[in-house]
Amino acid sequence: VQLQASGGGLVQAGGSLRLSCAASGSIFSINVMGWYRQAPGNKRELVASIITGGSPNYADSVKGRFTISRDNAKNTVYLQMNSLKPEDTAIYYCHAVVRVVAGGGLYVYWGQGTQVTVSS
Repeated sequence: VQLQASGGGLVQAGGSLRLSCAASGSIFSINVMGWYRQAPGNKRELVASIITGGSPNYADSVKGRFTISRDNAKNTVYLQMNSLKPEDTAIYYCHAVVRVVAGGGLYVYWGQGTQVTVSS
């Protein structure tokens, strides 16, 4: 299973970016897809996630500004980021919890990371 993320870049404070992440490979089902981020010197932290058939979950720091969505038919997750702040600067990693075969176990996969830089 591979996760391919895209959409990062440089934006001014107050601007917007949209991240995308597509999962491909041997996939029976995806339980969870989401985004984490890691700023220099910090631990990787959850930004937002969405369980299949469930409600989105957001970090307090992004509530009201970021929106996560999924296209289950395309095995793709999106993160719409509005009102960006310099403290949102980080590498953003796509994350998925995948069942590879019917009745099999769940495995965690990560994308390669995409840089988001917000200038003040």
